[in-house]
Amino acid sequence: MNDITTTTGWVKPARSLLTAAGRAIGDYRMIRSGDRILLGLSGGKDSLSLLHTLHHLQQKAPIKFELLACTVDPQSDQYDPSPLISYMADLGVPYFLESQPIVAEGQKTLTKESDSFCAYCSRMRRGILYRVAREQNCNVVVLAQHLDDLAETLMMSMLFGGKLRTMSPHYLNDAGDLRIIRPFVYARERQTRAFAADSGLPVIFENCPGCFAKPQQRYAMKQMLAEQEKIHPRIYNSMLTAMKPLMGEPPV
Repeated sequence: MNDITTTTGWVKPARSLLTAAGRAIGDYRMIRSGDRILLGLSGGKDSLSLLHTLHHLQQKAPIKFELLACTVDPQSDQYDPSPLISYMADLGVPYFLESQPIVAEGQKTLTKESDSFCAYCSRMRRGILYRVAREQNCNVVVLAQHLDDLAETLMMSMLFGGKLRTMSPHYLNDAGDLRIIRPFVYARERQTRAFAADSGLPVIFENCPGCFAKPQQRYAMKQMLAEQEKIHPRIYNSMLTAMKPLMGEPPV
């Protein structure tokens, strides 16, 4: 990664990233006084960027909240989150590394022709995050999906599912005991990529662990939107406006 030195301490994100996160948090009332928040930390550029963003807001915002982090290791040969242990210890954030053979379990129950493995893996990881949140008396789980993810999800839902649907910025889980928030819904992937690279964050490569094939549909949507953005630079602004009615209202 060029000559970037990996950081070992807190880094202040770019103003544009902080502004995007702060606006989303305010618009959807994501963080409330006394919240105990568990961050789903894969170690990728997005979740690491969100970790530093939330820490900065924690120091500056008048609302007081606690921040913890959890990584779910699905035991894939292509994913090694162990460097996060010392990194999080240096930062002083309560950290939990949960390892479970999700990949092996999925390979036993799903066929290679099945296109449901990503959904299976996501469901299993989410369940583990929820369990850790409850064990640590957290009332909020925070995820690092950004505007690009929401736009790609919308296109996939329309073209392959026949539905108008995208990710919600703030909602209650089915059990009704945890709020799920996505503070980066106004942020672009290029912002997290630039911040991670410029700051030398210790990004851990994750090739969608356990997927039997490249996620062709999402990759195709990403490429299509990238080509359209070259022609129409404000396409993501327009898509955000179109998605707003689909994103729902925050829980009371």
